[in-house]
Amino acid sequence: MNLNGYALAASAALVIAAAGPPSVDACTRVVYNGPNGTILTGRSMDFAMEIPANLWVFPRGMARDGAVGPTSVRWTSRYGSVIASAWDIATSDGMNEKGLVANLLWLVASEYPPFRKGGDRRGLSVSIWAQYALDNFATVAEAVEALRREEFVVVTDYIPGTDKFTTVHLSLSDASGDNAIFEYIGGRLVIHHDRAHRVMTNDPVFAQQLAIARYWERIPGQDFLPGTNHSSDRFVRARYYVDRVTQSDDPRIAAAAVFSVVRNVSVPYGISIPGFPNLSTTRWRVVADQKNLLYYFETAITPNAFWVDLNKVDFREGAPVRRLRADDRQTYSGEVSKLFEAAKPFAFQGL
Repeated sequence: MNLNGYALAASAALVIAAAGPPSVDACTRVVYNGPNGTILTGRSMDFAMEIPANLWVFPRGMARDGAVGPTSVRWTSRYGSVIASAWDIATSDGMNEKGLVANLLWLVASEYPPFRKGGDRRGLSVSIWAQYALDNFATVAEAVEALRREEFVVVTDYIPGTDKFTTVHLSLSDASGDNAIFEYIGGRLVIHHDRAHRVMTNDPVFAQQLAIARYWERIPGQDFLPGTNHSSDRFVRARYYVDRVTQSDDPRIAAAAVFSVVRNVSVPYGISIPGFPNLSTTRWRVVADQKNLLYYFETAITPNAFWVDLNKVDFREGAPVRRLRADDRQTYSGEVSKLFEAAKPFAFQGL
């Protein structure tokens, strides 16, 4: 492709980016398929304001409910998990002891089914949607089979103290490399289930992200990649790089490779673009090693990443819920499972 061709590609990229709504809260999620069954999922958490996160250990056998009143879904957790909370009112990211990873990313186009508190529909608060998956499923296939029956509806509301109405989609990946994306579009659940669905951002809806991927397959990424912080551009870069970084079954090298991709698609701290006042700084990043059960975490304002080895965590029924605070610039180094402290579990935000 000559320079004129690259210019046309750049113009097309801008058109694609402009076709959807501006990113209100921008995140990126990517799955790395390395050799010898090495699977890692990385994500950035980008938000227009500070989004304090703590890490939590939830054991098996916890009694849960959907936090939306008398018709809430109720269950007992089958699997233990390590999760990253948002404001200690929601699970926004996590991995369970079977290597299932759940990530919530913003999606402006989300439209959930109608729900009336005290009505006849069973409900589940969006704040506990990811946790429901981590508690109940070992694989993506299990989750898809159960959730497509739509035995409950996901219920959302405003983030407390803000004017932000919560609109998210859910991605799941498992230790085999399977993937699924769950979105509510026009009040209906849409499920994209395919091992190939290894990259997603927030907007546009995932079907349109796939169309963007097909377009960029014709353009040599070693010569030209879109470089803005728009969702569509981050999607293209993540999709290109995840298969071109070092492919290794060494846990440290694989984690470094995934972090390098996630950092590449992160939004620099405090960045702003005229006309996009809600462009979102990356607040924290996660890389989950689903083969070795290692959960890496870093924030934008602390000097290093640290990790939890789930093999060293007590997930037995009756074991205490434990918390590692990361919401106030705490600095940790290395493997931190011993630093978690017993804590009362937070209450999931509901109606």
